[in-house]
Amino acid sequence: MENKTKRMDKKNINKKKKSKRIKIVIVLLLIILLVVCLVIGYVFSMLGKVKQTNISKKKTDLGISATADALPDDITNFALFGVDRRDTNENGNSDSIMIASIDKIHKKIKLTSIMRDTKVTIDGLGTAKINAAYQKGAGQLAIKTLNQNFNLNIKDYIKVDFFGLEKIISSVGGLSINLTSDEVKYINAYILETSTLEKVKPIYITKPGLQLLSGKQAVAYARIRYTIGDDFKRTERQRLVLTLLLDKVQVGGVAKYPSFMNAMLPNIETSMSSTQLLAIGTSVFTSGISTLEQERFPADGYWTSQMIKGSDYLVPIPDLKTMADQINNYIYDDVKPVPKIG
Repeated sequence: MENKTKRMDKKNINKKKKSKRIKIVIVLLLIILLVVCLVIGYVFSMLGKVKQTNISKKKTDLGISATADALPDDITNFALFGVDRRDTNENGNSDSIMIASIDKIHKKIKLTSIMRDTKVTIDGLGTAKINAAYQKGAGQLAIKTLNQNFNLNIKDYIKVDFFGLEKIISSVGGLSINLTSDEVKYINAYILETSTLEKVKPIYITKPGLQLLSGKQAVAYARIRYTIGDDFKRTERQRLVLTLLLDKVQVGGVAKYPSFMNAMLPNIETSMSSTQLLAIGTSVFTSGISTLEQERFPADGYWTSQMIKGSDYLVPIPDLKTMADQINNYIYDDVKPVPKIG
């Protein structure tokens, strides 16, 4: 009888221990769930700061052909537009036009610049410079123009103006850039212009060389197009600024992401939903992508200059289809065009 009582007591103790363990597990699960909900809530509260613009998702409205629609899903493209405007009520011309590609096949992010003076066909305008598409019809028409002329499958865009970019760069403490003597004169002219518009005292660059540029100074650097290389050099500067910005964020680590996101998100406009933005960010982190590459089109040796109605155009040679093929080869097959010299 005594042994039976001991066995019953032991059984009850085990039951109590098991019950206690179950309660601890439940409490831990509830805590984890709460933390996850808080994180998700925080992320979506930040994403809610983004200015979202609805555009048509119909392939015909976006100029996506059947051929382009069949391109690999493992490569996601969206357009990046840097807009030069003095008034927030106007669209402005897209002086910076890039295609950002998240390439899970080759484990790369690619930035493809399209020269703003490239001669293309724009719905409602006919023959025009490609940067006129954004001014005429904002993101919707700008995407359609890229797709129709270069046989792409872009469905969304992100836009930032120079004032927004200044704030984003300032949030990471500026960028270290090596300036030439020629660049100093022009960067100061742009610094004066934006400072006057913002009614603040300009802080000029006093010498060439490697130095830390503030957000305003870095944006002014990205706008320079009057030195050797003209607009070709400017697209190079724009890609450099974006690359340095991404590097700075990456080096800062996860702890710096919230402050960066708080600065970036209110200063961009996009056609993507909060869930789409979150999915893109997640896919980059989970796909093992660590390489950032850049290219510019038309490539060297594949363009000529043409004066049309008093305006200087960049005309792809031998034709626009060649440029489209080169862009597709780079984005989808990871093959860069071989420049023609002479």
